[in-house]
Amino acid sequence: MIVAIPFTHKSKRLSLQAALTVFIVLVTVLLVSILALNAWHARAEKIRETETNTSNMAKALAQHAEDTIGGIDNLLVSMEEMLERDSWNVQHLDRMNKFLRQRVTDLPLLHGLFVYDEHGQWVANSQETLRTDFNNADREYFIFHRTHTDSGPHLGPPIRSRSTGDWIITVSRRLKHADGNFAGVVLATIRMQYFTAYYKDFDIGKDGAILLASDSGTILVRRPFDEAVIGSDISKGPVYQLYKRQGASGTAILTAKIDHTERIYSYRHLDRYPLLIAVAQSTDEVLESWRNSTIRFAFFSAMLLFLLWLLGARLVHQITVRERAQSELRTARDDLERSNGELAALALLDSLTGLANRRRFDAALDDEFARAMRNQTPLALIMLDVDHFKKYNDRYGHPQGDECLKKICGVLKTATARTGDLVARYGGEEFVILLPGTDITGAAAIAERVRLSIQALNMEHATTPDGIVTISLGIASFIPQRQQNSPQQLIQQADQALYKAKEGGRNQSCSST
Repeated sequence: MIVAIPFTHKSKRLSLQAALTVFIVLVTVLLVSILALNAWHARAEKIRETETNTSNMAKALAQHAEDTIGGIDNLLVSMEEMLERDSWNVQHLDRMNKFLRQRVTDLPLLHGLFVYDEHGQWVANSQETLRTDFNNADREYFIFHRTHTDSGPHLGPPIRSRSTGDWIITVSRRLKHADGNFAGVVLATIRMQYFTAYYKDFDIGKDGAILLASDSGTILVRRPFDEAVIGSDISKGPVYQLYKRQGASGTAILTAKIDHTERIYSYRHLDRYPLLIAVAQSTDEVLESWRNSTIRFAFFSAMLLFLLWLLGARLVHQITVRERAQSELRTARDDLERSNGELAALALLDSLTGLANRRRFDAALDDEFARAMRNQTPLALIMLDVDHFKKYNDRYGHPQGDECLKKICGVLKTATARTGDLVARYGGEEFVILLPGTDITGAAAIAERVRLSIQALNMEHATTPDGIVTISLGIASFIPQRQQNSPQQLIQQADQALYKAKEGGRNQSCSST
């Protein structure tokens, strides 16, 4: 029988200190997550709001450009019809000049109205004096109409007026003779200042931008105004590429090719004319108010978390002190229980040999006897005695006798490997081996193996016939029957068998009948 030494299991539950720490961490993570989520949603809402605003502005500006170009084109159509209906005589051209001057007076956005013949010479315009020393055959719009038979309006790139030096945008139509051949060009020039002044009324922030470009990617007007970029090609830029991918309208966050500023862009292509309008607001400016409010909110939240952690640290410290005291008490209790267990275990051990003592043997014998009776299994007992041990002590002394017993016990400890078997010191130089579930044959085999192992130690014993230390063994085994057998009968039978072994000359094992 194995006696377990009691010990205390550590609790698997979180201590109050750990639970509080976990709670504070969870609250912190939850609060930070909520703040981050709210901040992200606020940012997304701000961007969506800006996208809506820029999209509406792009729509309004596209309609404005549509109406402006449409009005100018209608005027060009009227001029075209007048010229193709009437002859180009001096009297008619004089009336045409007056008509053109009146139209420019009525429409301040116009820089001028012009009529060129097939060679590029000025034949009529809106100026007070008709200049005959200018020729515009080299202008882009003139070359376009001379080489194209399209009857629709043509919007040219921005240029400087040869007569005034102002930046202008050209809208022109092709004139043709009765046979359809090229007869010249009617031209309307729009003051670029008209668009820039109009665009200034839109709130797009300090770093915002408004862009009017042709289908070919040429910049016609841009706010903020910069002469260096007027007429530039943005066909490789992000806005134009977005237009190519997504079609007539769209919105996206892009970095401008011109000034490398990230903006929220909305663009729209005109329905009737080859123009693209784009409105953009700087991302930094749009998010500045969101960023400032987020920083303020984060600061106050950080202060709140700091106070929470400060309070938590104080509580954790108090809990730590209390748990340390409790831990010390538990340790002291465990040490005491461990000491008591060790003392209890020592009380069942023989102090010299380390084997079970007589008390433990008696308890084990009662338990195994009851179990064998209940299960109807054999129970065996081997009793052994060191031959002539008194003479050994007399000749070699008691200390040497103790060493002799220790060596014999070393053999006995390995006599059996089963957990239920028990080797005990019965008294003096007598030992017992209790073997549950073992019949007389199995017990005899174990006894003989023990005898031979001790004999093989060759410990000197000069007062014996063999000259070495030997043992005698008595073996008993039976299946206990209720109200017929008792543990003492097993001991008596083993003792009687031991007596027979001694009577038979010692250094042998005998079995009870």
